[in-house]
Amino acid sequence: MFGLTLPSIPFLPFLSGGRTQVVPDPIVLSRDQVDEIGRELDALRERTVASLGAEDREYIYRIIKAQRALEVAGRGLLFLGFFPPAWVAGVASLSVSKILDNMEIGHNVMHGQYDWMREPSLNSRTFEWDTVCPSDQWRHSHNYMHHTYTNIVGKDRDIGYGILRMDPAQKWHPYYLGNPVYATVLMLLFEWGVMFHDAEVERIVSRERSWRDVIPLAQGWWRKVRRQVVKDYVAFPLLSGPMFVPTLVGNATANLVRNVWTFSIIFCGHFPSGVQSFSKDETANETRGEWYVRQMLGSANISGTPLFHIMSGNLSHQIEHHLFPDLPAHRYPELAPQVQALCEKHGLPYNTGGLFAQVSSVWKKIFRFALPPALVSPVPETTVLIDRSPSPERSSEATGTLARDNA
Repeated sequence: MFGLTLPSIPFLPFLSGGRTQVVPDPIVLSRDQVDEIGRELDALRERTVASLGAEDREYIYRIIKAQRALEVAGRGLLFLGFFPPAWVAGVASLSVSKILDNMEIGHNVMHGQYDWMREPSLNSRTFEWDTVCPSDQWRHSHNYMHHTYTNIVGKDRDIGYGILRMDPAQKWHPYYLGNPVYATVLMLLFEWGVMFHDAEVERIVSRERSWRDVIPLAQGWWRKVRRQVVKDYVAFPLLSGPMFVPTLVGNATANLVRNVWTFSIIFCGHFPSGVQSFSKDETANETRGEWYVRQMLGSANISGTPLFHIMSGNLSHQIEHHLFPDLPAHRYPELAPQVQALCEKHGLPYNTGGLFAQVSSVWKKIFRFALPPALVSPVPETTVLIDRSPSPERSSEATGTLARDNA
């Protein structure tokens, strides 16, 4: 049997109160069910790829056009910073522009979602976004490490980003008492946290890695940070003349808004109650179907309006994104009902909820895992088991084949 554990309800008490917790019955998937899940999701992907065309091309061009218009409007309004309503409108416009660039354009383009267009400006290998993290480093830490080893403790460094305790499998240390503080700092400076992510600072502290290993990364940081800082905090403020300070503050505020929004969307897709984590042993030698199951159990969605989904880069459909990271994200809303129906067919949870509910769940977990395990009640868990033994049908087919071969 292949065991996966999944927190099944959003009950997150901070302190144990002697209350008896009832552990739900396990969900058991047969080998055939897992294989069927793999085939159905492969087929869904193939149908979507075959349908890509003009509509998808026009969509991304419209988003880019809107993002650029919002940036021009935002920076123009900031030049009128002496008039408070203009400054507020400028910050709002620039904030939305940066969010679109970061999420619906940058993140998705660098996943290769539009490589099929053969458009040089949308090539995943050469695209650069409006944030301090160099795109090549992000593609390694995110596209490769995170999406290959999603929620595998000890392999996926997005679990806690090297500074937070977000899973009971992470050994508690007094350092983690600062979990809420570290999370808040990471939220406010999220683009910088993403930039340092590939350095694996925690491995440097533990002396598993040398500072010399970071030199090539630091060179990339310097080139990108220099460009971003000059653009947002020197060039545009200087161009605004006497409005230097309002423009400087406005640019910093827009970056802050983008950081808080991005952090919230990403954490809601990975850490609310009900999201599964895995060990290296239980994910060894995964089949295609098992990989798909891990993606569905290790992700969560956020419900909302079409505009909300665009503003989240459609990462509000994190389950579909983890299943199909290289499909255009604006297709996820049409894929979601089919994925949810597949989960219901096989008795698997499909974790989704409103933004407030998911954000609250994430922050409860941040506080909960800050405390020593002895001080918190265990969360009741549903166990998902994958039976790797052959089905009777397979056994009879194999026996019949063997009989014919021996005849």
